[in-house]
Amino acid sequence: MTTPTFGMSFTRPDDEVVPALGADFSHVLIIETSEDASAVEFPEGEPVRFSTSDAAKVNALGTGLLADAVNGIHDQLNDLNSGADVTVVRVAEGVDTATTAASIAAVVNDIASIPSKVNKTPRIVVAGRTAWRPDLNTTNPVIAALEANLGKILAVAPVDVDDTSTSNAIDARETMSSERVMPIGVAARIWDGVQTVTAPMAPRVAGLMIRIDNQVGAGKPFHPFANRSLFGLAGISRKIPFSTLDGSTEGQQLLAANVAIVAEGETGVDGAVADGGYKFIGTDNAQTGELWEQIHQVRGTDYIITQFIEITNQFLGRRIAADTVEAWINSFAFALRDHVNEGNILGYSSKSEMFEKSQNSPESIRLGTLKLTIGIEPAPVFKLAQHEIRRWRPAVEGMVNEIIARLANDS
Repeated sequence: MTTPTFGMSFTRPDDEVVPALGADFSHVLIIETSEDASAVEFPEGEPVRFSTSDAAKVNALGTGLLADAVNGIHDQLNDLNSGADVTVVRVAEGVDTATTAASIAAVVNDIASIPSKVNKTPRIVVAGRTAWRPDLNTTNPVIAALEANLGKILAVAPVDVDDTSTSNAIDARETMSSERVMPIGVAARIWDGVQTVTAPMAPRVAGLMIRIDNQVGAGKPFHPFANRSLFGLAGISRKIPFSTLDGSTEGQQLLAANVAIVAEGETGVDGAVADGGYKFIGTDNAQTGELWEQIHQVRGTDYIITQFIEITNQFLGRRIAADTVEAWINSFAFALRDHVNEGNILGYSSKSEMFEKSQNSPESIRLGTLKLTIGIEPAPVFKLAQHEIRRWRPAVEGMVNEIIARLANDS
């Protein structure tokens, strides 16, 4: 553009701090079977995106496990006019569970292709048949696929494991090692007409995650979702003894092994998690080690990473100069400051600590490479309250002083 000889010109500098909104972490991908679903609206193998509040779409899913997963998610969204943004992939029911699980695993293995097909990246994945294993020494094929692929889209997955016994549930958990997988050791009992049937719990937990994201976190995935009610249940597949006061109970054993549970409320019972209803109790993933064991911290950090991606995309291609790099770093710092103010994280490293001289040599910068080291500390979940109750001598001393004062007033 030629600058006018007589007139004016306008420019916009590109060295300012840029905002980043972050991604929607409440979008769910569901992979399951439904033999009587509409083949027109839900062709096998094709991702279809819709809202769980769309009655026509839900009806077109038929009556299979895919429809149950959608309804299980929707049951947890009990606010006015609430619905979940979901993408479903319907797979064919195989001749046996192994064949069906293999079909679901194949979709999971191609999970990175789904966002571009529906213009949305799923951050919660509900994949069916995760409770099945051919034997007690083998990892479920769907879980193996989830562990290998969830990180490609920054997603997590609540997964059902064998709910027939505590030992089998823990044994299944022992086949896993992923910060993105959350094992659940109890199934749901739901109403199917006039009868109750057993159904996976994972979709209900996915719906709970969405509810808490939007009720407490304003749509952001930084908050834990433990000790919250699950809705739409007729019961659970087996009652798991649980007490908040006794670490030896079966429920506590499962939790210690990173297997989430659902506990029934009991009126008038010390140690019961609630007076009534069904409470989800679970905070941890199947990670080996405790640094990233709490799954809400993984989800929150993923959210921040999507912000960093959005910010950096706006700086890529610019010249490397002090003002550009400063604006890039300031953009990160301002985003993290907002998270601290909202209570999403406890703190973060200072701007001066993010850009280290030892990590940015002249040779690297000449090649167009910059490296930042960014420390964040996610807020932990309140898991254990320890109370120390002892005698308090000043109360007796106060009583003595009060007696003396009263006697003095009587004389």
